[in-house]
Amino acid sequence: MSLPLLLFFFQFLSPSLQQSPRPCTTPDVLRSKRCCPVWPGDGSVCGSLSGRGFCQDVTVSDLPNGPQYPHSGLDDRERWPLVFYNQTCQCAGNYMGFDCGECKFGYFGANCGERRESVRKNIFQLSVSERQRFISYLNLAKTTVSPDYMIVTGVYSQMNNGSTPMFTNISVYDLFVWMHYYVSRDALLGGPGNVWADIDFAHESAAFLPWHRVYLLFWEHEIRKLTGDFNFTIPYWDWRDAQDCQVCTDELMGARSPLNPNLISPSSVFSSWKVICSQPEDYNQREVLCDGSPEGPLLRNPGNHDPNRVPRLPTSADVESVLSLTEYETGLMDRSANMSFRNALEGFASPETGLAVTGQSLMHNSLHVFMNGSMSSVQGSANDPIFLLHHAFIDSIFEQWLRRHQPPRTHYPTANAPIGHNDGFYMVPFIPLYRNGDYFLSTKALGYEYAYLQDPSQRFVQEFLTPYLEQAQQIWRWLLAAGLLGAAVAGIIATIITVACRRRLKKRKSSAYGERQPLLNSSEEEGSTSYQTTL
Repeated sequence: MSLPLLLFFFQFLSPSLQQSPRPCTTPDVLRSKRCCPVWPGDGSVCGSLSGRGFCQDVTVSDLPNGPQYPHSGLDDRERWPLVFYNQTCQCAGNYMGFDCGECKFGYFGANCGERRESVRKNIFQLSVSERQRFISYLNLAKTTVSPDYMIVTGVYSQMNNGSTPMFTNISVYDLFVWMHYYVSRDALLGGPGNVWADIDFAHESAAFLPWHRVYLLFWEHEIRKLTGDFNFTIPYWDWRDAQDCQVCTDELMGARSPLNPNLISPSSVFSSWKVICSQPEDYNQREVLCDGSPEGPLLRNPGNHDPNRVPRLPTSADVESVLSLTEYETGLMDRSANMSFRNALEGFASPETGLAVTGQSLMHNSLHVFMNGSMSSVQGSANDPIFLLHHAFIDSIFEQWLRRHQPPRTHYPTANAPIGHNDGFYMVPFIPLYRNGDYFLSTKALGYEYAYLQDPSQRFVQEFLTPYLEQAQQIWRWLLAAGLLGAAVAGIIATIITVACRRRLKKRKSSAYGERQPLLNSSEEEGSTSYQTTL
């Protein structure tokens, strides 16, 4: 759950008992800096009576950051989340959540004791019903106000030390758009237009991959809660060797509008979507934060980008070259890093040489620029749902690298990375807290897998057999009716053929023996019954 997101509507079984305490957005909580809500399951803080968790002090690493951000005490995201809260729920066992009322990624059940591995599939391997369900879930999330979170609309200094909270409602989908904006926005140093742009808590350094891994898991988690479909997983788009936007069709993420090449086709539900957090220059000039207000239609014009910046989309050879790099981070651990797997995959270094480049956007970055619209701006890129498909595949490449090289956690930087990226730093703006280094590990430990990384037998079941079985399940009534009708017709035809054959056989026998009268003959004149056989 994400910070300045913090709203907390607890929903009980009876609709008449709904409550919206918003425990971490009140003046009392903000002044005390104690975000430890009561878990409704047992009425205790952090579910302590049930052994789920306890309210504890937040300990933030004091190891030094890199030189990229030279300021201190000017940005709410520094030493996250201490500007807002210095106490939060610390959950035990397999429990998770701002009140320890939910399960860790990969665990299910009332007591979070059920371990389950979910499989993320290639979007082109989804059945028709799975594709339709995915699109409908996206639209539902876009149009449903988040029942658990709000977003912060001002910096803490504007809240009079918490006495005047600045929060607002947001839809489930736009919550994640705002999170991506907030984590990558410029630092407001005071005064209109006075910003520090060389700062990003989720990009251009070590946390890029772990942060987006948690981001996708959390998004998946919220969609499951919204829909009640706990089998839902984010599909991925395998764009290796693609020549165009393969997912830009009206059956999937929306085709190009025939009326305006920058817009989505009116036949797609995404044509009605409005973007948020897409005007960073305006926010900087006015010294404000994005407040989640609609700012116009979703824009996309794939392929009509600057070819000098993105000569082509990544190839299979590019991915393999990046995977061959053995070091996760090198040098200053920023966009200038050479022979760094993270920097090459993110797209600031050449996949062929591993050396940092300027003036070009490669690998991960190339897809964003290629889309030539809402997705091409870092802060507002999550407005385009293709963002999810793209980052799911980036996450799968990260997973391939982890499995191939099996790096110990010590390979993740503990100090001197750009601000927010050290191992011990908590991810902005998540509440509950997630530490960067804790997610420098395989998806197997987090309860999910990618279909194309499974062994061949599992892959056959997931990508080929399962979709057909699911499709058959959708139409089983029609199949049953067709089967019964076919059986009935076959029975009638068989009966007709049998009767015809018997009659034909009788005629043949009669012709063979020369019979001219029936074998059984009754004579009423004789007053008795006699059997006559004429040979």
